[in-house]
Amino acid sequence: MNPENFFTWADLASYAGATMAVLIITQFTKELPGIVKIHTRVWAYILSVVILILGTVFTVSPIGPQDILLCLINAVLVAMAAIGGYHTVADIKSAVSFSDL
Repeated sequence: MNPENFFTWADLASYAGATMAVLIITQFTKELPGIVKIHTRVWAYILSVVILILGTVFTVSPIGPQDILLCLINAVLVAMAAIGGYHTVADIKSAVSFSDL
């Protein structure tokens, strides 16, 4: 994943790319009407599944049921990492006071 470029399908099919995309999209969309009623962890998992399946569809040919099953399992890891990454940053932000610097 090149930080100078936008996402590619290969990036989104990877652990790091999918995690980053889920983190960003979850935080951007979780307050939208309709989505606000869905628990954030569930929303992050749904996004993870969609991103991983699309990334796999556009990078693996042909796609089989074993690929979909792996996407469902890997989506748990991606969602957990995205949620944990956000909470880690939020905890650090709340612990550090910029007035103390």
